[in-house]
Amino acid sequence: MASGLYLEKLVERTLAKVGRHVVLGLPLGLGKPNRLVNAFYQRAKADSKLRLDIVTALSLDIPQPGHWLEARLMGPIIERQFGNNYPRLDYQVDLGNEGLPGNVTLTEFYFQSGAALGKPTLQRRYISSNYTHVARDLIDRGINVTAQLIAGPDSEGRYSLSCNPDVTLDLVRQVNARPDKKLLGIGQIHPDLPFMHGDAIVSADFYDEIIDEDPAQPLFGLPRMPVSLQDHVVGFHASRLVADGGTLQIGIGSLSDALVHSLIFRQHRPDEYRRLRDRLAAQPCSLEAEGVFDEGLYGASEMFMDGFMHLYKAGILKREVFDDLELQERANRGKTIEQSGSGALMDGGFFLGSSGFYEFLRELSEDEKPRFRMHGVGRINQLYGGSEALEIAQRRRARFINTCMMVTATGAAVSDGLADHQLVSGVGGQYNFVAMAHAMEDGRSVLMLRAARGRGDKRRSNIVWEYPHVTIPRHLRDLVVTEYGIADLRGKTDEECIKALVCISEAPFQDEMVRRARQAGKLDKGWQVPDSARANTPEALRERFQPMRERFPEYPFGSDFTEIEQRLIPALKQLQGLAESKPRLLRAVLSGRPADHQEALARLGLDQPANLKERLYARLVASVL
Repeated sequence: MASGLYLEKLVERTLAKVGRHVVLGLPLGLGKPNRLVNAFYQRAKADSKLRLDIVTALSLDIPQPGHWLEARLMGPIIERQFGNNYPRLDYQVDLGNEGLPGNVTLTEFYFQSGAALGKPTLQRRYISSNYTHVARDLIDRGINVTAQLIAGPDSEGRYSLSCNPDVTLDLVRQVNARPDKKLLGIGQIHPDLPFMHGDAIVSADFYDEIIDEDPAQPLFGLPRMPVSLQDHVVGFHASRLVADGGTLQIGIGSLSDALVHSLIFRQHRPDEYRRLRDRLAAQPCSLEAEGVFDEGLYGASEMFMDGFMHLYKAGILKREVFDDLELQERANRGKTIEQSGSGALMDGGFFLGSSGFYEFLRELSEDEKPRFRMHGVGRINQLYGGSEALEIAQRRRARFINTCMMVTATGAAVSDGLADHQLVSGVGGQYNFVAMAHAMEDGRSVLMLRAARGRGDKRRSNIVWEYPHVTIPRHLRDLVVTEYGIADLRGKTDEECIKALVCISEAPFQDEMVRRARQAGKLDKGWQVPDSARANTPEALRERFQPMRERFPEYPFGSDFTEIEQRLIPALKQLQGLAESKPRLLRAVLSGRPADHQEALARLGLDQPANLKERLYARLVASVL
């Protein structure tokens, strides 16, 4: 492990070169060298005359349980996932306690979903920027130091930016084109980071300092999360739009997991897939794609994650691309080419996923490694840069599939924030891919969302008449998918869009949308909601889906939780809901039967309650199990 003294000396050398105002750029997600970052941060805390501005995104942190019962559940899970000595980012720790010192600022352009809600420091310092504009914005903010984890060296003395060439490559290129700008780069070798190919490979002189000592920082593995029935059906409908021989971009989350699972289901059980489609698809879609993936798919995605690994293992991620236009066009025509078997299958900008995903990347054979490439987002997220014809040929039949929170009646999408401008996550590259889809003749943007959220009298539609701000404007509307079907909005009139979105919204909210549309003069007064759309309810959906339910498990790609933990996690969430109603809480205490759930209660240390409080909680937990 790099000693504290070594890192302190490195910080002092850096200050001697750049001065006492450090603008430290850190990569999004996985590639942060936490102990080195902490050394810079602690140096600034110890010297109020030193100014430290940290600019980054997606600061990963291990879960911090609040309630003592949550801590009992999460403690063993956290230790299994991260060990008992994971180096948290000190600025994250201080944000949760007394706050940052006055001479330190933290600016981020993307958050873990929900992590910044209710936190003024993070909300005030958020930058709303397309992923492809981040390098430019970092330069405008005076960045003078970068630090990130890297892989290597290989036998030729080269290094790999591995998980994070995304912004770094674009940043260095732009700084090198500016004689008035200087940038000091620090790379720290991580022994477990896979050596990724593509533009991620750099020479040793790419960095000013390379730390060749173990960072003692386990790679941050994301736990595999459950996929609900609602999410499975959204993913299934989205899978109907993915054309064989095409290109795929997806993000992370349960909706993306659901999509990947349905693509594999379509590949391995095509007859059952068609039967389920017939049961679920109330409205036909002109872009309907069915059958197995004979040609396969090529991945071109800012984020490379577990889903692409599963598609590769399933024999779906197999369409090759070549960095030569003539060769690529021949391949697109189905011609036999000598280079077959050596083309790229996946081009990504950054990667983040489960521990199993990182192991998969490390264990790729020498022939496989060059087929999974990493680049800057300036290459992945757009068509600019002088190779437009090649990139369009490579990305044929593209389906850029992302998730959003809400869609307005005329097709604008809300993906990153709440009505009061509180940021939930960020823009990221979503706008980039939507715009790119419109720039390609056969490319399409697909936005997935759940039709509604909440329960009981708190249930709300995610298809809304209007919203104070949007992430994707209505003039870039394209395909929208909910659990009730697909709405094709591209090139459609406002009235056609409203009708299509009403038909994939949940039944209880349809009449209000129709009323608002008529009031605004946007909908024919004689139009009626089709009977098929009136059946858009969770109950009807469960009934239609039930014959195939066993094909769509809650954890389609395995789980990092034990079977008991899989039961306890939703149970404790349900318990939080009970706390809002004293009558419901009392009924739960009276109805809970701890004797029926001893094994689960033992996992929480409640099988033998030590006091009255534990006895009450044992009853509460038993009531929701």
